[in-house]
Amino acid sequence: MPDTAPKGMAMINAFDPTRATGLSAQERAMVERRQRLLGPAYRLFYEHPVHLVRGEGAWLFDAEGNRYLDCYNNVASLGHAHPHVVEAIARQAGRINTHTRYLHETVLDYAEALLATFPASLGHVMFTCTGSEANDLALRIARAHTGGEGIVVTSLAYHGVTASLAELSPSLGEGVPLGRHVTAVAPPDAYRGGPGMPARFAADIAAAFADLRRHGIRPCALLVDTMFTSDGVFPDPAGFLAQAAEAARSAGALFIADEVQPGFGRTGTMWGFQRHGVEPDIVTMGKPMGNGHPVAGLAIRPELLERFGGSVRYFNTFGGNPVSAAAGLAVLQVLRDERLPENAAAVGAHLLAGLAALAERHPIIGDVRGAGLSIGAEMVTDRATREPATAETARIVNALRERRVLISASGPGANILKIRPPLCLSREQADLFIGTLDEVLRVA
Repeated sequence: MPDTAPKGMAMINAFDPTRATGLSAQERAMVERRQRLLGPAYRLFYEHPVHLVRGEGAWLFDAEGNRYLDCYNNVASLGHAHPHVVEAIARQAGRINTHTRYLHETVLDYAEALLATFPASLGHVMFTCTGSEANDLALRIARAHTGGEGIVVTSLAYHGVTASLAELSPSLGEGVPLGRHVTAVAPPDAYRGGPGMPARFAADIAAAFADLRRHGIRPCALLVDTMFTSDGVFPDPAGFLAQAAEAARSAGALFIADEVQPGFGRTGTMWGFQRHGVEPDIVTMGKPMGNGHPVAGLAIRPELLERFGGSVRYFNTFGGNPVSAAAGLAVLQVLRDERLPENAAAVGAHLLAGLAALAERHPIIGDVRGAGLSIGAEMVTDRATREPATAETARIVNALRERRVLISASGPGANILKIRPPLCLSREQADLFIGTLDEVLRVA
């Protein structure tokens, strides 16, 4: 399918400096300085990059003081610069922060509070700094437990940037080939797959593991983002993931739920897998875990750690340090006290209803789907053929940016609006997004 990124850039909604117009002298100087200092591998968003200097709640502010509605970032998932998290980080940093081979009560308090959000079967937690590290560690443990190497992912998945995770992340593009022990299956697209999708998705997983075994590769794990965010946001029907997990386990593999994007209340439940009535063998976490502070980790069935823990000592200098633990504990407190998962469910439903109303007026919207504040709106050139409206989607994303509303796109056709605001988004802010999108679609 077509790609809106410039040739070789392999990223949806990427800024192309060779085509840039309308940049101020300061912006052009910053772009040139960034290229000179950071090199060619980094990417910026939008035809006209945004120079952000401050955030508050669901608002971001640029260097000129202009306000933007953030409907994309799930790193500061509680809202930008949340005062409770900022205070917790500053307080702990003013006392002590060091490596993780000393006793520290806050680390244990955080581990207890975090495990309390999971099924009782997930009895251990291990800390890292990034979601990539968490997925890497999960795979090391899975290999030790199963004795296998074979991994199944979805065809546009993103799971991390380390060497071992990049080869499991097809969304990074053709320049990053899949590992020979990796098979990618089609995502669970109910829009195109219809009611038979859950059975086909499970059958594809079973067939992928069987093919790996035929090639002498023993199954190890099914690794999926439980909202399939990079594949195009596929939440429904609730429950279908249990069938997929059973297919993996029947093949002798573990089920690893990558909750780096769906987790911590985004779907209206604490964890994306909860919508499917399934208990993973391992859950990996990252991005929103510290509301911008780099903390990540995994929760795991204790019996899976026996072989790995008996032969390997695990150490991460900063993973689970006292400041990270304080940040993580503060995030859990805010989620509870401000009832943000409940807000995500309520405002997300309001946003979905608003998008459905827009679809009645704008035939380019072929499908609207989501759970909580993880939402996809699929743009098509024709509702009968469901042909991806790739170029049109790029124009929509950039037109929203010019009206100071930030989103991005997703999916193999780069035609799915990826709407992922902070969990504090209000109904009024949701209405602002809907009204601005309506305006863009009317002039598109």
